[in-house]
Amino acid sequence: MTTAATAVASAPPLQRRDRWQFWGRLMVVPYLLIFLIFVLYPVCYGLWLARHPESYVKLVEDPIFFRSVVNTFVFLVVAINIKMLLALVLSGFFVTARWWIKIVSALFILPWAMPSIPTILSVRFMLNPEWGVINATIFRLTGLDGPNWLNDPTLALSFAMLMHVWKSLPFWTLILVAGRLAIPSEQYEAASVDGATSWQKFKFISWPALKTLYLTSTILSMIWTLGDFNSVYLLTGGGPADLTHVLATLGIRYLRLDQVDLSMASIVVAMPLVLPLVYFMMKRLSK
Repeated sequence: MTTAATAVASAPPLQRRDRWQFWGRLMVVPYLLIFLIFVLYPVCYGLWLARHPESYVKLVEDPIFFRSVVNTFVFLVVAINIKMLLALVLSGFFVTARWWIKIVSALFILPWAMPSIPTILSVRFMLNPEWGVINATIFRLTGLDGPNWLNDPTLALSFAMLMHVWKSLPFWTLILVAGRLAIPSEQYEAASVDGATSWQKFKFISWPALKTLYLTSTILSMIWTLGDFNSVYLLTGGGPADLTHVLATLGIRYLRLDQVDLSMASIVVAMPLVLPLVYFMMKRLSK
């Protein structure tokens, strides 16, 4: 035993506790420094750069900004609702006791487990109009030229939402599977004895138990999606003609144009969307 440890062990209990608290606080200091340098300082510096009202005037006057706001709302309303509804349905499928479902679930979780860059870029290559595998296998066999999938803003944004759903669907399905497994099986057995159908079991047993988890997961998914730029930026790059940008990728566009003030302003204007979601999220968790 070292001299310091011997001194601590021989000290009175109150003094020993104070010494351990001192060393415990000292161990936290590096983490606080990391938080201040790499989290708090960049946020405060970004807010300082976006302090000029002229930046927001220029931002609102940019037609790409209005289109990005619309795309963001479409992304939140369409993609998230489709994703969460699919997760709710698939969670009921994956809790079924079948040996082959374990194999399917392992394959199903791969898109979420794989890194975003190679998976999304591979889909982008597949959609290439000249040498992409989709046009090469479907249209060239018929002697026709396939469409330029990512050259149409509606199709490009739809594919970006599809990539978002495909990439994050396994995670939310697992969350809802855990919620279903927490429901006592005796309730379903009693419902079966009473002659309840599958829909009645879901309506009166599964949904009441999953409703809070489902709504909380939906709010959390909206918060994460507002900050997710991978699905759009890696697939479309905001194109064509900057018409598929969302608020999460708009800041990158302004950075590439060397307009740092507009980049920071585009992040700040997203806070009115994020803060209410965070408020409702914390309010639900407090219950």
